[in-house]
Amino acid sequence: MSGDKIFVDTNILVYSHDVDAEQKHQIAQDILLELWQNRNGVLSVQVLQEFYVTMTQKVLHPIPPNSVRNIIRDYFSWHIEINDLNAILIASRIGEDYKISFWDALIVAAALKAKADKILTEDLQAGQIIEGIPIKNPFK
Repeated sequence: MSGDKIFVDTNILVYSHDVDAEQKHQIAQDILLELWQNRNGVLSVQVLQEFYVTMTQKVLHPIPPNSVRNIIRDYFSWHIEINDLNAILIASRIGEDYKISFWDALIVAAALKAKADKILTEDLQAGQIIEGIPIKNPFK
């Protein structure tokens, strides 16, 4: 994973900060530590938005909003892909072509725009290749 650009989906980010995620918590922490060390992690604005909502409202033990904002601010040093108008069109085509949700397709569109070598997620089918980008579920 050291030289590749790795796109991280929301669930990986959430598990790394959600201590109630048990085994997934440690796996996600290890992944993010390696990405921090190698400086090759990629996120999108969508991922950071979903992370904020999940960590402040949806996990068993929510984190105070100010703390989540600080975590998000730390990730500003990563490659952050901004979903522009063209990304919406690309995502709609990807969703249609690969029969995935628009929101998952928007993740793929952001990874594509960032020229990511891999997407880490548990939301898409592991082993699948979408738009030339391999999908990996690190929890399997």
